[in-house]
Amino acid sequence: MSGANSLNAALDAADLADGATISFHHHLRNGDGVLNAVLDACAARGLRNLHVAASSLFPVHAPLVDHIRSGVVTRISAGFVSGPVGEAVSQRLLPHPVQLQTHGGRARAIDQRALQVDAAFIAASGADRSGNLTGRSGPRAFGAMGYPQPDARAADCVIGVTDHRAAFDPDLIDIPANLVSHVAELDRIGDPGGISSGTTRPAIDPVSRAIGEMAAQVIAQSGVLKDGFSFQTGAGGISLAAAQAVGQTMAQRGIRGDFASGGITGFHVALLQAGLFRRLLDVQCFDLAAVTSICADPRHQGISASAYAGPHVGGAVVDRLSAVILGAAEVDEAFNVNVTTRADGVLMGGSGGHADTAEGAALTVITTRLTAAGWPKLVDRVRHVTTAGRHVDAVVTEAGVAVNPAHEALRARLQHAGLPLVEIGDLVRMAAQAGRPRPAPRTGQVVAQSLDRHGVLTDVLRA
Repeated sequence: MSGANSLNAALDAADLADGATISFHHHLRNGDGVLNAVLDACAARGLRNLHVAASSLFPVHAPLVDHIRSGVVTRISAGFVSGPVGEAVSQRLLPHPVQLQTHGGRARAIDQRALQVDAAFIAASGADRSGNLTGRSGPRAFGAMGYPQPDARAADCVIGVTDHRAAFDPDLIDIPANLVSHVAELDRIGDPGGISSGTTRPAIDPVSRAIGEMAAQVIAQSGVLKDGFSFQTGAGGISLAAAQAVGQTMAQRGIRGDFASGGITGFHVALLQAGLFRRLLDVQCFDLAAVTSICADPRHQGISASAYAGPHVGGAVVDRLSAVILGAAEVDEAFNVNVTTRADGVLMGGSGGHADTAEGAALTVITTRLTAAGWPKLVDRVRHVTTAGRHVDAVVTEAGVAVNPAHEALRARLQHAGLPLVEIGDLVRMAAQAGRPRPAPRTGQVVAQSLDRHGVLTDVLRA
């Protein structure tokens, strides 16, 4: 059966109607080919008013814009939206505001049926005759499959979409056949080369590396860096540079951590192989080195999105983090962080796991330059609150470290260690002097709403 015929047979099995909610995962990131193929097939069948419930959307999903214009898709929920789809949302092309969920919030909503999925389309790099699915076998293996696992448990219909039908080791099963309604075959599910991006490699320029090294010093002097340490970084280059420096400090002090978690890169794999951590808890592989590792090393363990960040499960991984290092598009005087919009207010991202980890970790460190592309990144008030300032302990820039006034014990430790401390208001003034004037806030209709992991509204984005 050809790819198109196989997908149509799966859609027949799903028996979708206008207004249906269909879900997708983003483990292939900017190499995903499944969402576009499914929506093209839905459009050819005349379906309209669909709700796309994707864990994240990337530039590769640009064809979705045409489906928005034609009325095939009228609702979107996602943890992250970038590229042409984000620009289209900011231009008011979608009739309803996008629901921007955290990764943990999406898992909670699906598990608790607050988000009802009619059909989950789950890209799999391999499927066997029984319908077991994996992301760790086949020519386009992409690794961990954490994000679609809640969908597989809760959706009315679960359709695996693969380009490789073959037997594989039972240890590689990510979604068991008893949860799968149908398996469709495509010629290609996408390009695993699109998993990696510029945001999944450590920064190498001197300023960024200096910020990363200072962030590592904050962790080293905070009191959390000891045996059993648990750690996560964001995907930004500075965050990964900081993680490198943390690893060096662990090696120097003879510290062995319990786990590193989240989106895993080859750098985290190197920490595991060096014996600095006992295990990796992986909800998503961020590069092909991580894919290779999770396929071969039993210490590299896949976890579901619920186990990773769900506030409803009790003991989620993010709630057991000693420290997390995250990036920012903007930080304001109240320590609120924006990773959702550009300086001009256009949608270009979303929380993903940012707000989840900031809330859960014992120590949350934000790393950022004072300016980027001429715009100030330290501002009096962020364009959009992605992560609330009450969950941020320290902000590290090239001009020094600002400690949240709510965390005086941390401030005292860092001051005693001789780190360059500075008030957040001073950083805002420095950034304003170095950057160009910010565009006026957008005041049009609401085009997106950000929700925290508990489903509480944190902010809105306007056109």
